[in-house]
Amino acid sequence: MFPNTTSRRKFPRAAALLVALYCLLGTGIAIAQTADVPTAWRLLDYVAVDYGGAVAGGRIKSASEYAEMTEFAASVSERLAALPPSPAKTGLIAGAAQLRSLIAAKGQPEDVARLAHGIASDLLNAYPIPLAPARAPDLTRGSTLFAQNCASCHGMNGDARGPDAAKLATPPIAFAEIARARQRSAFALYQVIDQGIDGTAMQSFSSLPPEDRWALAFYAGRFAFTDAMGAKGERIWKSDASLRQRIPNLTTLAGLTPQALAVEIGQNKADAVMAYLRRHPDAVMQPAAGSLTVARAKLAQSLAAYQAGDRRTARELALSAYLDGFEPVEPTLTARDATLMGHIEGAMGEFRAALQDGRPVDEVATRVQVINGLFDDAEAVLSPDAASSASTFLGAFTILLREGLEALLIVVAMIAFLRKADRSEVLPYVHGGWIGALVAGALTWAVATYAIGISGASRELTEGFGSLFAAVVLLSVGIWMHGKAQADQWQRYIRERMSQALSRQSAWFLFGLAFVVVYREVFETILFYAALWTQGNGGMLLAGAGSAVGVLALIAWGMLSYSRELPIAKFFTYSAWLMAALTVVLAGKGVAALQEAGIIDIAPLANGPRVTMLGIFPTWQSVAAQVAMLVAVLSGFMLNRRRGMVAAAR
Repeated sequence: MFPNTTSRRKFPRAAALLVALYCLLGTGIAIAQTADVPTAWRLLDYVAVDYGGAVAGGRIKSASEYAEMTEFAASVSERLAALPPSPAKTGLIAGAAQLRSLIAAKGQPEDVARLAHGIASDLLNAYPIPLAPARAPDLTRGSTLFAQNCASCHGMNGDARGPDAAKLATPPIAFAEIARARQRSAFALYQVIDQGIDGTAMQSFSSLPPEDRWALAFYAGRFAFTDAMGAKGERIWKSDASLRQRIPNLTTLAGLTPQALAVEIGQNKADAVMAYLRRHPDAVMQPAAGSLTVARAKLAQSLAAYQAGDRRTARELALSAYLDGFEPVEPTLTARDATLMGHIEGAMGEFRAALQDGRPVDEVATRVQVINGLFDDAEAVLSPDAASSASTFLGAFTILLREGLEALLIVVAMIAFLRKADRSEVLPYVHGGWIGALVAGALTWAVATYAIGISGASRELTEGFGSLFAAVVLLSVGIWMHGKAQADQWQRYIRERMSQALSRQSAWFLFGLAFVVVYREVFETILFYAALWTQGNGGMLLAGAGSAVGVLALIAWGMLSYSRELPIAKFFTYSAWLMAALTVVLAGKGVAALQEAGIIDIAPLANGPRVTMLGIFPTWQSVAAQVAMLVAVLSGFMLNRRRGMVAAAR
């Protein structure tokens, strides 16, 4: 008897239908089971936070709340038992049973909280669910939603004293109560908003888009922490690189409680940091150190504006690309690869000049491509893997030696002059000037690190105007010293001044000069050091700084010792030429800094050299400033020589 082939042909179809039906049912069951994860997590978090209101010292404080805790713990066990198979499922069920026993025995609140939080953490590890918003929550939107949906019960200030609060059988949560707020994460608040709380007036707001629910969660999570805490937290956040590494993204922030963070940094600091981050969750999404994302974006926007014919906006965006995007990483890049930094700085200056001159769009676009290629090289140099103890030491050493040498030469020349002129009573003014500059520098570091950031424009303006002021002063000082280089001129000066001390006005002038020339260099140095400090290797940074200080001290000692033995005419001749050289250097640096700040236009000098140490930059404006200073110096020296010849002829 042959088998029924028709039946055999139909069997696969029937089997397929059964398999499909099984899969659909199985999928539905799995979805239903997985949906128990956020509910169980929310119940565990609720028990961890609110159990202290039900039991204290082994006794029941509130029978209704204790009954609620018992009910929630039982519900957790049921939901965990219904979850799909997992290697961690048995441990989760055992933990839930232990939690029920601990609650039944009226255990200590801290023990219940520790156990409940532990189970909740293990639950999310075993059955992952989305823990964070896709982008930083909009707290302005959160404020609007809170006023519309929550304030009637929870109060506009989150104090649970809204107009409808007294009507509720179960009092609403007081978000402003700091003890409980320390135990709640933004994710816990999100879960309550998403699912509501059974048996209470807290309904589910799952109909709201996820971004609105997250906005509400972060907004509600800030009530217990004051604005003053937030301001303190901002200073801590911006100054502590290790803390930023501890909370690197929104996922970590959303799941973190102030209490958990307090274990690592202390409760007061944890409260402050969470106060800031819940007000500004976008802070954890800032580009990583060494990232040139902002600069790239601004350049792209600048190019787009130029292509659209809006040249003014294009120039503003190009300047912002430098000041806001590149300037913050410039100190670190200079310490690691000064040549590459110079190339980028020059390329960005040429890009701004091309916009200003109305160059063809294709040429401007090509310049953007070149700069982005340089940015690729810079990000490789700035990556954490590229940092080393040796690079930190050398960076700290060369920066301080380079920046400190100019100021040292000027201050030592002033001290040597006063000693030669036997005007020791004025020395305290000079010492007060450079010491005051060091103190002001320390305050600047503190402000830049713990209070507010120093913008790129502020840095360049300080350097630019400070350099030009010092250049003008040194020009007059250098010409004056050159005039006294003739022995008879010096003797005449001594006879005129020996009977009277330098005027108070002159003394304060020397104080001001010492302060300006030293503070300008200190300002630059602390910006470099602040950037290096955030990368770790603090010991090597201090070692590099100490070594540079030692070298500068030796140079100062050598100059002062040599000046004592130097004949007065030669002393003034050498000092005059030193002042002249520094005048030319500072003129070039001052103009270049103001160009970077957008105050002075840029006209690139094709194939021009860049020697930062000498203030030489490849722009017509900076070179013209140095030539003008050089002409002024030589003219002054020639006038002095002519006067000397006339005086000798008499």
